[in-house]
Amino acid sequence: MFKATLRATVLLVVGLPILSCHAAANSPVPPPNSDVALAAAQSRTTAVFAGGCFWGTQAVFERVKGVLETTAGYSGGSAATAHYEDVTTETTGHAESVRVVYDPSKITYGQLLRIFFAVAHDPTELNRQGNDIGTSYRSVIFYANDDQKRIATAYIAQLDAAHVFPKPIVTQVVPLKAFYPAEDYHQDYALKNPDNPYIYVCDRPKIAALKAQFPDLFVKYKGE
Repeated sequence: MFKATLRATVLLVVGLPILSCHAAANSPVPPPNSDVALAAAQSRTTAVFAGGCFWGTQAVFERVKGVLETTAGYSGGSAATAHYEDVTTETTGHAESVRVVYDPSKITYGQLLRIFFAVAHDPTELNRQGNDIGTSYRSVIFYANDDQKRIATAYIAQLDAAHVFPKPIVTQVVPLKAFYPAEDYHQDYALKNPDNPYIYVCDRPKIAALKAQFPDLFVKYKGE
C-alpha cells in the first residue's frame, strides 16, 4: 500500500490519470434475493470481507448503521505470516481483510454484501484493485457459517445473471479459518489520514458513494 501511495502521489503531482480504484456497475446494485430476516433481538455477528487495501474496506464498513466495530487484518494464510512485511511479498496466501462485527437486528448479512459489492471495491478485478496488484488484494468473502455461504453464493450468481457489472464477478467465497488483526497503525487509517493522497483518491470516493447510495444506512464514524 505504501508503494501505491507513492505512485498516487507522483501521478497527482505530474497531472497524470490514476487508475480507478472502483469501477461502477452498469446499473444500481440490487438487493439480494436471498437473505436472512432481521433478528428479533440484539446480538453480535461477525462477517469478514477482503476487497483490496483494507484501509478503504474498513473506511466503508465502519460508517454503516448496525456495524458495531471493524478491524483491519489478514485472512487466508497462517498466523506466522500475518504481518504486513510478509503479506506484501504476495507469497503468504493472506488477503488484506476487514472483520465486521454487526448487530443482526439492525442490518442483515445480505445488506452488508450489497455494500461490499456496490461501493467497497470492484468485484470484477482479479488479484488487484486499481494500482494495488497481487493476491493480497483479491476479492474474497470469508464465510463463517452455511447461511453466509448460501447468501453470498446466491448473490454473486444473481448479480452475474443480471449483468450488473461489465465483467463477471471474480470474488472468492471460502470458509473463514482465521482472522489476524493488522498492526495498530493500519487501524482506522483512512479516518486518521483523510488527506493522504491514496485515501483522497481511492477511499474518500467510496465513503461518498456509501452516503449517496445508502443514506438510510450511512452514519458518521465515532470521532467525526
